[in-house]
Amino acid sequence: MSSAGEPEIEVESLSSAWQAALSGWAHHLEVERDLSDHTVRAYLGDISNLANHSMRMSIEDPADLRIGVLRSWLAGLQSRGKSRTTVARRSTAARSFTAWLVRCGMASTDAAALLVNPKPHRVLPETLSAQAIDATVRQITESLVDEGSLGVRDLAMIEVLYATGIRVSELVGLDLSDIDTSRRVLRVFGKGRKERAVPYGLPAAEALDLWSSVHRAKIADSASGNAVFLGARGARIDQRAVRRVVHARIEAVGGLPSLGPHGLRHSAATHLLEGGADLRMVQELLGHSSLGTTQIYTHVSAERLRSAFIQAHPRA
Repeated sequence: MSSAGEPEIEVESLSSAWQAALSGWAHHLEVERDLSDHTVRAYLGDISNLANHSMRMSIEDPADLRIGVLRSWLAGLQSRGKSRTTVARRSTAARSFTAWLVRCGMASTDAAALLVNPKPHRVLPETLSAQAIDATVRQITESLVDEGSLGVRDLAMIEVLYATGIRVSELVGLDLSDIDTSRRVLRVFGKGRKERAVPYGLPAAEALDLWSSVHRAKIADSASGNAVFLGARGARIDQRAVRRVVHARIEAVGGLPSLGPHGLRHSAATHLLEGGADLRMVQELLGHSSLGTTQIYTHVSAERLRSAFIQAHPRA
């Protein structure tokens, strides 16, 4: 129940009050908020960590939480070298948890109501140039004769990831019924199972059609269901396999940063903005709930412009 990089916290070591609260909150996250399994695990890991800290401070019941305990917990994370992003995420988890405690009657006051979220440190994402994307696609295309159906699948996955900017979780969740070939649109279910329609271009359409109408059937079996993208054994491909494929394909080109599916998402957003797309349109395309999340790509574009200026201008 712990987050990555944290020591495992045994539920049995917590008080019955904390165990009940964590169990109820897990149900809230899974059923009422319909969050992904990955997000639920991360949130539960964060609050399990808070529970462990609270019990060391003799807080046996989450109803007795106070803002001082929360602040000492976050300060402890910072002193152990946790990043601002991690601390900000855990602060958000705590605010959500304590608000839920009050709503369901497990606490009379919201301990985190006055807790100020630290601003996460924004790291500019690495991206590939359009030329690097072309080189990657060309390298895969040239190897299709030897690689057959799995090569066609890899090409289709990379084309779709870059064309649409969708998350890897959204890619592996695609079903055949989610593809609208006449309008070249994908139906995607993002975070919180929010549905959106995402357009894709002709190169992605051609690669997707070659995979889904010809080569998918060569791998499909009884475990395939309606999944668009399949693993080598025929079942729906998982996120880890997609990450391995994308990293390997980009590294095979040579001279490029080692990026995965999220790097293609970053690249798609950056190239759209550099091409003149509206920020809110990119927000909708990526499925961001906040425009502030999308705005990081304007910083990427500005930094590229600055670098080009320094290299090219005689008085830079």
